[in-house]
Amino acid sequence: MAEAQVLVIDDDTSLRRVLGLAFDGRGYSMTLATTGASGLQLAEQEEFDLVILDLGLPDIDGIDVCRHLRSRTSSPIIVLSADGAEERKVLALDEGADDYLTKPFSMPELLARVRVALRHRSVMRAIVERDPVVVGGLTLDPAALQAVVDGEVIELTRKQFALLLLLARNVGKVLTHRALLDQVWGPGQPLDTLRTHVSHVRRKLGSGPDVPRIVTAPGVGYRMLEADDTLV
Repeated sequence: MAEAQVLVIDDDTSLRRVLGLAFDGRGYSMTLATTGASGLQLAEQEEFDLVILDLGLPDIDGIDVCRHLRSRTSSPIIVLSADGAEERKVLALDEGADDYLTKPFSMPELLARVRVALRHRSVMRAIVERDPVVVGGLTLDPAALQAVVDGEVIELTRKQFALLLLLARNVGKVLTHRALLDQVWGPGQPLDTLRTHVSHVRRKLGSGPDVPRIVTAPGVGYRMLEADDTLV
């Protein structure tokens, strides 16, 4: 049996050929799609361990494909694009991508990102098996990947949920930037990735009287405090 089932959605023939050789040598099974529509159809039919998605597809914007994929699967998504604009990168991450590589990139770098993504898929599977976490008016249900604030479900990406769950499981404790990045994204992610996701999670949590707060430990990291806790 293959070590991992990988769906590649990319219309670049030369890249797909190189990926095929690299994956075959490492025991990965690769399924190819050259359009967004065919990639989504394949994702409907089979559960893949990992998706590699090019944002520059001929039929559907890759950001939209990423959004639809994330609504259908919890598998990691690595996005590839010739567009290095920061806004595009942040948008892809916010729509559920787990990692982002700008073309051109080296094959060893991509394979390293693949290994990290597959490792974190195993971590997320372990998280799903655990009990719900309640902090004040916040309830996190790992089995359903669902967050409820004051009785209302809030929409979170998979990474946002993992970040919030990690903070909630360590309520009151400062978690360093590096600890959060390594446990949620894996080694090598920039600090801006964490800052962006924390900002989005804070906004989605809101500021109700029973809602826990994510506070900044300047130069160190973040911690979650219950609503009635004071900073010390």
